[in-house]
Amino acid sequence: MVIPMTRHTLSWMALFTALALPGVALAHHAMEKDGMWVDHAGMTLYTFDKDAGGKSMCNGDCAKNWPPLMVKKEDEAPKDKWTHVTRDDGSMQWAYDGKPLYTFIKDKKAGDMTGDGVKDVWHVAKP
Repeated sequence: MVIPMTRHTLSWMALFTALALPGVALAHHAMEKDGMWVDHAGMTLYTFDKDAGGKSMCNGDCAKNWPPLMVKKEDEAPKDKWTHVTRDDGSMQWAYDGKPLYTFIKDKKAGDMTGDGVKDVWHVAKP
């Protein structure tokens, strides 16, 4: 018996194949790529050493240079090591293993890691 392949079936097959690629773990808000966390645009995610107790210490001008990975209403609920932290303005930010996550304004394209080691307090986020 031959089952005809529709465009819809092929689209689902392509999606599942992409999700099964080695080296890429996907969450709705971020994904693991080459041993580090990136957002959906492939931009590197960072942690900040001054964050403590599941609270972001990067607000105001800091957050302009280090935009937080914000929780969107369509995001899945946190699970495993993923959590939400409440920012000073009441908005919600994603955290991994208790560490709030950020991008860096000077990273211009996917894969850039120019923020790693800045002032010895910013680091690439890793699983």
